[in-house]
Amino acid sequence: MRPNTQPLPGIGPSALADVLMERLTTVYAAAADPVQAGPMTAYMKDVAPFLGIRTPERRALSRTVTKDTPRPSETDCAALALRCWSLAEREYHYFAVDYLRRHVACCSSAFLPVVRHLIVTTSWWDTVDLLAAHTVGPLVAADPRLGAVMDDWVDGEGLWLARAGLLHQLTRKSATDADRLFAHCRRLAAHPDFFIRKAVGWALREYAKTDPDAVRAFVTAERARLAPLSVREALKSLNRA
Repeated sequence: MRPNTQPLPGIGPSALADVLMERLTTVYAAAADPVQAGPMTAYMKDVAPFLGIRTPERRALSRTVTKDTPRPSETDCAALALRCWSLAEREYHYFAVDYLRRHVACCSSAFLPVVRHLIVTTSWWDTVDLLAAHTVGPLVAADPRLGAVMDDWVDGEGLWLARAGLLHQLTRKSATDADRLFAHCRRLAAHPDFFIRKAVGWALREYAKTDPDAVRAFVTAERARLAPLSVREALKSLNRA
């Protein structure tokens, strides 16, 4: 059974998640700023309401929330992330994203269904891209068998899963599976959605910092198939150089 076909675990018991959620909801609620919340919600196209906490303050508050807490288990990470996602306000989702990024090494390939749930729930680029690069990416790097799951995501399980599958190698540099990256870009080259066309170019642009010749050759070979936006993004740093 592939990991992403496993049923999503429920929100199980976690004493650590209990502590963190009590602290988090208390501290974030006290810092809420309705004046800032409106513009922040509008900027993210009303995908979720905001408390109105700007990023620098939110990160400082998050350090207060996690201070003197132990290293989590995979169960703790799942419980915390799912509980954060059950709350409406986007800052709670951001807390979960940051927490998983910090503690992804505590999680195994069995954690992927949890991340998949986060990606397809209240979906927008602000959480999807970070989950793809900093949680999905390390999980796949630790268990290369998950590469086949990324192929499935790219092949048509929905816009945001396709984007996550495409971007999961964004930070891999010389460890990038270039064949898989180029195959994903090729499969999505004619995709009609802006977010996919942009992601194709972004993924290629990042890999061009590691292997510019390979990216240039790929774009040359596939230029007729690639969207102009993808080509511009892919070659942006190369053209500047």
